[in-house]
Amino acid sequence: MILEAIQYAATAMVTPREFRPFIRSSLGLWGRAGRCAKEWAAHEENCHAFIRETIAPMRERRTAVVLGSGLLRDVPIMDLSKAFDTVVLVDLVHLASVRAWIRAKRLHNVRLISRDLSGLSDALAGHAPEPLSFLRQVPYLDLVVSANIVSQIGVGCRRVVERDGHGDADAVIATLIRAHLDGLAGLPCQTALLTDLAYEVTDREGVAIEADDLLCGVPAPAAKRSWDWPVAPFGEIGRDRQAVHRVIAC
Repeated sequence: MILEAIQYAATAMVTPREFRPFIRSSLGLWGRAGRCAKEWAAHEENCHAFIRETIAPMRERRTAVVLGSGLLRDVPIMDLSKAFDTVVLVDLVHLASVRAWIRAKRLHNVRLISRDLSGLSDALAGHAPEPLSFLRQVPYLDLVVSANIVSQIGVGCRRVVERDGHGDADAVIATLIRAHLDGLAGLPCQTALLTDLAYEVTDREGVAIEADDLLCGVPAPAAKRSWDWPVAPFGEIGRDRQAVHRVIAC
């Protein structure tokens, strides 16, 4: 609890006021990642390997942008920093521990931007969301990585839509997810999409207790690779329950 309090205070000092309410959820993910490090290792290595494979044949390596950089666990940031002139990490919150790690590793070409990538405010205002339009202003952009953020857009925005009574949550979320995927597909540079598609909660006998489509019916691009990610292994959400997500890379 003391470490969490210090992390919260240090992060709040460098986080824009509008994004400070999201620090708690980032800390929750930080805590779970520590507890589940062994179970998450294969997922993280799969993500790293796919990004490295994407980089390998690239001739132009000027600027790379990572959307949903989070804790940097599923992003090979050392490889990106070595390969590109500039690496831009975009997320709602960059924890103080992540910032300190970047400084300690002397990754001087890494930049951090706090930004809402959901497009929810535009959607609720009746406008067609273009959450990735800001990328058009990034000079010498050669790579964009969407790092396991698409499903999180849906999870986070559902809470807001349902809480504030903004209508059909599924329709709003589908619009946001489609806008992200379309925006990524329309970029004039190399892209890498990592996203979980669906999850299933099972008991120790493998019987499904709960399941859902995390993309809210929006079709995903054809996958080059796929795997299962035990997001919440037994003991995390219950002694006899686990939650496993299906992940694709494309």
